[in-house]
Amino acid sequence: MAITRISSIRIITDDLPRLAGFYETVTELPATWATPDFAEISTPTFVLAMGSTSTVALFGEGSAQAADNHSVIVEFLVDDVDAEFARLAATGAPVVQPPTDMPWGNRSLLIRDPDGSLVNLFTPVTEQAVAKWGLR
Repeated sequence: MAITRISSIRIITDDLPRLAGFYETVTELPATWATPDFAEISTPTFVLAMGSTSTVALFGEGSAQAADNHSVIVEFLVDDVDAEFARLAATGAPVVQPPTDMPWGNRSLLIRDPDGSLVNLFTPVTEQAVAKWGLR
């Protein structure tokens, strides 16, 4: 089997309306609700899926735990990370790190979602990073 692309990332939460609202604010895209326990935000390149803890049993009891992410960062490529910083700071989004130039060529903003997961908004700023993301 050849994997051709990531189709979605799913976050499990105890408070789906709060989490979906946060990501609607970050992405400026509406969540589509399949059921009261499952919502998705579709971007041009992938889907951010969110499920309530009641959906965990469908995958195997105890297979996922809400608000327990300490290793995955949800990342969004944006046109202007500094503008996003100003917009999101005005909403009270918890800023972990203001826009900072990274050694791999991106300017990155780190915030936390309501469940504590890190969210990185970034803009490629070097020629190499711009080319990597096909933004020439």
